[in-house]
Amino acid sequence: MRSPPRAVTAALAGLAISFILAAAPPAAGAAATSAALASLPATPGGSESAGPASAVSRQDVGGAELASAGIAVHYPLSGGIRLPRVPASAYVIADAKTGQVLAAKDAHGLFPPASTLKMLTAITLIPRLNPNATVLATQQAADTEEYDVGLIAGRRYKVSDLFNALLLISANDAAVALTQATGSLAKGMAMINAEAHHLQAYDVVAKQPNGLPAAGQVTSAYDQALIARQGLAMPAFMKYDSTRSAEFPISPERTVPLVNQNTLLTDYPGGIGGKIGWTEAAEATYTGMARRNGTTLIVTVLHCTSLQEITSGEKLLNWGFAMDGKVRPVGHLVSPLPAVTTSRVARHSPGQRARTRTTAAANASSGAGLPAGPLAATCSLALIAGLGGAWLLRQRRRPVASTRAAPLRRPPADAGLDHPLARQDPARPGGGSRSGP
Repeated sequence: MRSPPRAVTAALAGLAISFILAAAPPAAGAAATSAALASLPATPGGSESAGPASAVSRQDVGGAELASAGIAVHYPLSGGIRLPRVPASAYVIADAKTGQVLAAKDAHGLFPPASTLKMLTAITLIPRLNPNATVLATQQAADTEEYDVGLIAGRRYKVSDLFNALLLISANDAAVALTQATGSLAKGMAMINAEAHHLQAYDVVAKQPNGLPAAGQVTSAYDQALIARQGLAMPAFMKYDSTRSAEFPISPERTVPLVNQNTLLTDYPGGIGGKIGWTEAAEATYTGMARRNGTTLIVTVLHCTSLQEITSGEKLLNWGFAMDGKVRPVGHLVSPLPAVTTSRVARHSPGQRARTRTTAAANASSGAGLPAGPLAATCSLALIAGLGGAWLLRQRRRPVASTRAAPLRRPPADAGLDHPLARQDPARPGGGSRSGP
């Protein structure tokens, strides 16, 4: 027996909502609406996920050649420079302006991101948090695993200082404090994953805002490039990310110096930003950005031999600058999805918030006498028409964010997993699971 068309299914689901709303008491109306809407097919441009993406659709993002686990490159017939050999399981080298992927290795392979995930955290939260506001450090933030800046629970810290700590020294506690500033850690993580979806970074599953180890938390070299490209388009992010040094006031009596760990800024001609990371499972991870003669390149490296990540990035950047415009691209960096209305962290004064609450209460009171049945029926008819029509107009198949991480590929046996002593903080021994050098 054939299944009914999805438009009809959507209409029937909408009709069901009307009965639920009509029967539900006023106090339970919002909960009933939320529960009922969860059963509807997602419409394009909405904030609801339409379901898990298949591996085929996820790996097709950016071009079919990028689905290969091997090296993808198209050398010219003559005069081509061979790709450098780097000790990494995955990488992407791309032109930020054109979006052309010049070469890649296992571009959609899933690996733990370590501290490079902080770039996604930053580009998500920078537009939503007032840089001059202060954030109260919670005990959870203060107790975050190393590497950290040393937040003290109960003290307030300026948002801009926290972003400096996040991107310069990879402070894990700063990541938690900034994410909690959205209202809660869970709310902030939802925003971070929503931003990944907005960038069409469908390989990303973020569980911790700082990249510390978490079951199922993964990214890909391709998605890291999408995140870096978005960062390049945000002047506020680039200002933080390219800052070479700053000071962080831990308390009125104590200030901590911050020195940017990304040596690409100082040692590589044209280096303009990036992020390094390390955990035992992720090995070394890296994102680098450089600009020469009007050309801006992005390099991303995952599961790299420790202490070789920036060197590997520099070698790939050198190749990219030499071969950009001479090789046929193997794929492209997709653009973000059309912007949708997103919630911002409220910046209103207490007086404004009080007036808003008073107005809302008055509006609610004036509508208390409206008959629930006819109103629910009217809303449900509009909902049926809107959702059913949107579903029928949906012509382009688009990958969607996976609700569950795909299995990790087994890393190469010769990659090595020893934690280098050079990455140990002498004052904080045993940081085997920390994210960030």
